[in-house]
Amino acid sequence: MTHLDNQQASYPHHNKPSAPSLLFEQIIVWTFTQKAPPIATPSRCDAVAPVSQPIAGLLKLDFRDSGEFVAHPEVSTMACVAQPAAPLSIGSLTLTSPVVLAPMAGVTNVAFRTLCREQEREKMGSVSGLYVCEMVTARALVERNEKTLHMTTFAPDENPRSLQLYTTDPRWTYEAAKMIVDENLADHIDMNFGCPVPKVTRRGGGSALPYKRKLFGNIVAAAVRATEGTDIPVTVKFRVGIDDAHKTHLDAGRIAAAEGAAAVALHARTAAQRYSGKADWSEIARLKEHMADSGIPVLGNGDIFAASDAAAMMDQTGCDGVVVGRGCLGRPWLFAELAAQLTGRPLPPQPTLGEVTRIIQRHAELLAAHHGEEHGCRELRKHVSWYLRGFPVGGDMRRDLARVSTLADLADILAPFSDSPALADDADGARGRQGSPGKVVLPEGWLDDPEDDTVPEGADIMHSGG
Repeated sequence: MTHLDNQQASYPHHNKPSAPSLLFEQIIVWTFTQKAPPIATPSRCDAVAPVSQPIAGLLKLDFRDSGEFVAHPEVSTMACVAQPAAPLSIGSLTLTSPVVLAPMAGVTNVAFRTLCREQEREKMGSVSGLYVCEMVTARALVERNEKTLHMTTFAPDENPRSLQLYTTDPRWTYEAAKMIVDENLADHIDMNFGCPVPKVTRRGGGSALPYKRKLFGNIVAAAVRATEGTDIPVTVKFRVGIDDAHKTHLDAGRIAAAEGAAAVALHARTAAQRYSGKADWSEIARLKEHMADSGIPVLGNGDIFAASDAAAMMDQTGCDGVVVGRGCLGRPWLFAELAAQLTGRPLPPQPTLGEVTRIIQRHAELLAAHHGEEHGCRELRKHVSWYLRGFPVGGDMRRDLARVSTLADLADILAPFSDSPALADDADGARGRQGSPGKVVLPEGWLDDPEDDTVPEGADIMHSGG
């Protein structure tokens, strides 16, 4: 162990228990940076209390009912008691856990959302976050596209029901939002201005659209106008910008708030980055500071693969909540971990392979109920590699699962591993698509006039039932 005299510590987020107990013990790994006296107080801590032996390494804290701690001098240098994150209010909605499931095409259907909520309820005793359905196109919803309506399915006990719209036209935005209100389709409307896919941006949709400030404002205003007099909040999600030379997030946040949005969320990458590299959390901090007087929450998104990542993002940026996408692929229990981390409770243990096999089976059953058995089993196949990442199962099982077509076959394939106590290696590592950065494809002349509010031609029909 190395002595620390006159060094500054960098602290991971950690929690004290909310439930009464005689003694709660945590072991926390500390990391240390360059010499810089005095030791600074971490941003989410009430206090930093020095103890007698300044020794680096493991910090052992015993938390008591009173919230006080006993720091063991033989293995610690100081103690930090962190505060749970505040509940997140989005208009009429209040979330005990400031965590939102990001809409993901082909993933966040009613089956996956139900599974995430079941996992949170099983491990934490309640459902405390917001689970958003797959993105649907405003025009397709208004025209009652059969596939689109199927995608808006919610579980009977799902509350609040959250629906995300893809839209480029104030007219279709208003009509879709009004339909949601009149037919009681959802309790929350989010709007997607973050999609970086070329087939979307080349028509002026997704992450290309906030560059057109007036058009962007007109769309947000249309949704807010359609929900006036209701308890349905409208929120907006966008990226940092088109590329480093065309950043739009500060204007987008200001405009969204001015037009009545109840919250904004920022994916801390540009469209040009797509999902590559690292998210730049400093841009979330910039947006939060820029919108300090707006009175609405700012949520951060990008590179949250573990519960500690969410705490770190909130610590470093001051954001009011987090939006989680790729990090939950094959890990529907992540939301229980996030809820624990951000509400000051002990994290539930990582699931064993045996437990994961039961979760896979349950996911398949929910997909079958939503899509029919054959289609549901086909849908499950893309989740298999995410679920089994880091587990010692071998290629044969993975290949069998990639061809599964019935629930009975699935049960037979999983059965040999049902009692396995194995834990996944690198469970918190990055997952999902990453790819490479690339030039953003835009409509001709798109960058000429950011005040042009002309609706991009054909962008409102860019959907495949979604």
